[in-house]
Amino acid sequence: MKKILVFIVCLPAILLYPLGERAMAQIKGKPVIGISSTMGEGSSASAPLTYVNSVIRAGGAPVVIPVTDDKELLSAILERLDGVIMTGGEDIDPLRWFQEEPHPELGEIAPKRDAFDIALIKLSVEKGLPVLGICRGEQLMNVAFGGTLYQDIPSQHPGYAVKHRQSAPGSYGTHSIWIEEGSLLHSLLGVDSLTVNSFHHQAVKNTAPGFKVTAWSKDGVAEAIEKEGDNRVFGVQFHPEIFTSAGQDTFLGIFRHLVSEAAKGRLKEK
Repeated sequence: MKKILVFIVCLPAILLYPLGERAMAQIKGKPVIGISSTMGEGSSASAPLTYVNSVIRAGGAPVVIPVTDDKELLSAILERLDGVIMTGGEDIDPLRWFQEEPHPELGEIAPKRDAFDIALIKLSVEKGLPVLGICRGEQLMNVAFGGTLYQDIPSQHPGYAVKHRQSAPGSYGTHSIWIEEGSLLHSLLGVDSLTVNSFHHQAVKNTAPGFKVTAWSKDGVAEAIEKEGDNRVFGVQFHPEIFTSAGQDTFLGIFRHLVSEAAKGRLKEK
C-alpha cells in the first residue's frame, strides 16, 4: 500500500503536494485544480478562500501550488494536477517581462512570483492542462505568450472613462462589460453584457499572438481573453471567484467549465 504524505495548511480545504498518484483526489473522484500561491510574509503557500470555495462549488478538489523557482519540481507537481487557476495580486514587472521602463504609477511588484507564475502558465499549457487566469493571472497569461500591458490605465489608456479600482465590496458589481458573441465566455455566461467587480489599474494592451480579447468595458479596456482554437485556456480581468464563493451563481459556469475540462483530461489518461 502506497504511503501518502499530506501537509495541511491554515485553510482545511487546501492540500500541498507531494501526493502519491493523485491519491487524495481519487478518494472522491474529483479533478484536482491547482491554485497559484500568493506570497505573504514568510510564506509562499497561501491563496484566498474565495478561489478554494469556487473550485469546491464547481465540483473540483482545490490545492495550492507553492511558489518555487525549481522548474523540475513545478513540472512534477503539474503531473499531479488536472487544471490550474492563476490568481490575482501585485503589478507585473514591465522591464523584465515586456521590455518597458517602469511607469511612475507602477505599484508593488513581486519578481519571484512573476517568474513562478510565468513558468506555471507556460508549463501548464505545454502539458495540455486547462488554465483560468483571474485579474493578474489573466494579465500574466497575456504576457507569458508575448503580449503587453497598460501599466496604469488612467494615465495610459486613451479612452479611459471607467473606474477600474472600486471602493465597494468585492461581491458588488460596479461597471458593465460587453461580451463577444460566439466567444467561450459568452457560451459560459449566456449573456451579451453584465456587471462585474473591478480591482486593477493594469490591463491587457497588445494581445499575445494566438490570443484574442472577448470582453470589454465601456472605455475599451480588455475584460477577458482566450486562446484561439482552445477553449481550455482563458482569462478574465474581474474577480468571479468573489461572487461564486459568496453563493452567487452568475459566474459559476466559469469554474464549472474549468473543472469539466479538467475531468476530460483525466478520462483521457485512463
